[in-house]
Amino acid sequence: MDPDRIPESFPAPSFRGTQEQALADIRDAFAAGNDVVLVRAPTGSGKSLLARAIAGAAATTDDVTPAEATDAYYTTPQVSQLDDVAADPLLDDLNVIRGKSNYTCILNGETDTPVDRAPCVRQSGFDCSVRHRCPYFSDRAIASNRRIAAMTLAYFMQTAGSDVFRKRDVVVIDEAHGLAEWAEMYATVDLNPRTVPVWDDVGVPDVAGATDTLERTVRFAETLAGVCERAKDDLLRKPELTPDEAARRDRLQELRSELQWFVEDYRDPESPTTWVVDQPDGEGGPITIKPLDPARYLHHTVWDRGNKFALLSATILDKAAFCRGVGLDPANVAFVDVEHTFPVENRPLYDVTQGKMTYEERDETLPKIARTLVRITAKHGDEKGLVHCHSYAIQSELRKRLAQLGLGGRVRAHDREDRDAELESWKATDDPDVFLSVKMEEALDLAGDLCRWQVVCKAPYLNTNDSRVARRLEEGQWSWYRRTALRTVIQACGRVVRAPDDYGATYLADSSLLDLFERTRGDMPTWFRDQVDRLSTPDLPAFDQVAAGGRGGPSRSNRGNTRDGGRQGTRSRGGSASRSARSGANGSQRDRSDRSSGTDGGSGSGSESGSGDDRSDHPLSDVWGDR
Repeated sequence: MDPDRIPESFPAPSFRGTQEQALADIRDAFAAGNDVVLVRAPTGSGKSLLARAIAGAAATTDDVTPAEATDAYYTTPQVSQLDDVAADPLLDDLNVIRGKSNYTCILNGETDTPVDRAPCVRQSGFDCSVRHRCPYFSDRAIASNRRIAAMTLAYFMQTAGSDVFRKRDVVVIDEAHGLAEWAEMYATVDLNPRTVPVWDDVGVPDVAGATDTLERTVRFAETLAGVCERAKDDLLRKPELTPDEAARRDRLQELRSELQWFVEDYRDPESPTTWVVDQPDGEGGPITIKPLDPARYLHHTVWDRGNKFALLSATILDKAAFCRGVGLDPANVAFVDVEHTFPVENRPLYDVTQGKMTYEERDETLPKIARTLVRITAKHGDEKGLVHCHSYAIQSELRKRLAQLGLGGRVRAHDREDRDAELESWKATDDPDVFLSVKMEEALDLAGDLCRWQVVCKAPYLNTNDSRVARRLEEGQWSWYRRTALRTVIQACGRVVRAPDDYGATYLADSSLLDLFERTRGDMPTWFRDQVDRLSTPDLPAFDQVAAGGRGGPSRSNRGNTRDGGRQGTRSRGGSASRSARSGANGSQRDRSDRSSGTDGGSGSGSESGSGDDRSDHPLSDVWGDR
């Protein structure tokens, strides 16, 4: 890598905001000998353009000997982020490759068949006459031979050890804040009737009730891997497979590899990974095998894939904690903090808290939030709004109550199956509709009039019933727990203000958010702390469901407190949360059911949220084939 090439590799015709200074700082960090540079770059700083500039500094074949690594990878866990990169003309030299299932075969009679189910993978010895024109193999060949190959993090990890996608000189990971959590998700082994093709052929023991749960799980994993191997071999002996049989064969091979990885890692006395096992239904029921701090997994799938690494995100909140979570030595990692260029008055936070949204208190709080939403919607009569519902259960209840309050005509929502379609339909309309979203805090660009206001319904604490979360809290990792929630809130706040001249209001409805801000003040980026310090209580219209349900409302010229951060028509918060935030309180004290353990005011993110089932924009959907 030649760090001096970073500024000159910037793809835009000119710099904006702090981009030029950011590139200079990144260049200096690499020039100082650091192999890894963390870049905290807020919304609107042009992270993708910064990423392209860093990738452009990778060694070329003219710079090094044939045996040394050259070129660069760009990767991101967000499928939608990769879509944005592919559509950006400034990034047209990032050659995108996706999983096989995202392409269709071009053979006659097979044009509706995904490439991973095409004759070349179904028939033994099949010689494809048009392989050179196959859309998947064509894109793969281009990406593997050009300077910058772009792919999702799932595909990147999946190709570890590939002869095609070998080690490169530079690896750039965009939206890298959740790298540890995503690695845990990728390394998790889910065993249930849907994921195990031979489920009915094995007896599933009660591993959770065993004296040594992990040892009993390992023995079962070894047995299951053997059954998968035999079933796969039976399929391989057939001269031709149906598409369903090909899918079964591939899943058997994938599952066998997952089980072997778990067994080998567990048996390795030097592995840093801690494994936990869930089996809520006991004997015969599904088993989930989860890793904690899978540093070894990341070394194999990420850190062994490049010489130099740039990790970009708006919400890398604590350098040392982040490095520990992904298996890096903080002493060998540089941190570059990019300034925010959006005026703080254009991105106000408003306190409309109505109580806590923990499982135990939600029934009392949610009706109040619904009535407050009617008032907010009336204030923003001709402006579109987004509500971060956190879970499908909250979304469903909120939608029902808003309909009862006369707002049904302005409310849109999505379910697990039509997530992307409903979002695009709402974005395309000119009507001032309200979109009730679930798990859309990240990778969503709602610039300008696409959305002028949003509501955060619930403090997004992780579910304390999740075995990984529970284990960490047993070990006293409360700072990690709160930082994870804060990171999600900051990501959510960045959805509606996307440029220096853009503006949008964020309303906070769960009082647990105020407690979270008090406890994590020391972890906040300066630019977000500025927003919290200006937290104010807005003047909302009196409750009037007729006014809220209409298409009228205050004119744009009369809507000062949306844009001025509370200077007009608002009153400053005088409560203890605001005073505590200014006093410097910090969080040092301590990606599935929606229950909290009752500790710390946390409100868990539950299974009702659909985070495990919603596959349309899931980080693994690129290799699942749902896009």
